Amino acid sequence: MEELDLIFDEAKEAMEKALHHLESELRKIRAGKAHPMMLESVKVDYYGSLVPLTQVANVNTLDGRTLTVQPWEKKMLDPIAAAIMNANLGLNPQNNGEVILINIPPLTEERRKGLVKQAKAEGEHAKVGIRNARKHANEQIKKLKDEGLSEDDMKRAEEKVQKLTDEYVAKVDNLVAAKEKDILTV
Repeated sequence: MEELDLIFDEAKEAMEKALHHLESELRKIRAGKAHPMMLESVKVDYYGSLVPLTQVANVNTLDGRTLTVQPWEKKMLDPIAAAIMNANLGLNPQNNGEVILINIPPLTEERRKGLVKQAKAEGEHAKVGIRNARKHANEQIKKLKDEGLSEDDMKRAEEKVQKLTDEYVAKVDNLVAAKEKDILTV
């Protein structure tokens, strides 16, 4: 039935979006190693507009503990350093007149536990999004029952949606577990 296929496609798309959002949120949680994605959320005042850092500078890793930010315009060094400080990432940028160096301090045990909690909370948000997609799909299936869908077809459709939900919840659990392992690895 065409309507059922459309419902499954919509549910899968919504679940996929929740998974992609989780991946992007987990990338922002640092695991003690320097990674350019750590500065993804930094917005810089560029001639009166707030723009992502990556639009005014190159961000690279010098080694496992140091990030370098190379602005495309020298006069952007101070605004970039200020933006990194204001982003509340717990980082202390050093401006040497050419580039900005950011030393990533090693994580304390307490900080690691806090980051694991944060990762798990993001995982729960993703699961809520997946469950909302399931709920929406099941509501649409029930509407089709009112329009003549048989009881057996409705049950099969709901089982298919539940199987899809279980699949995506397992993917979320795997992502969170991998991030937790990454954070706790010293």
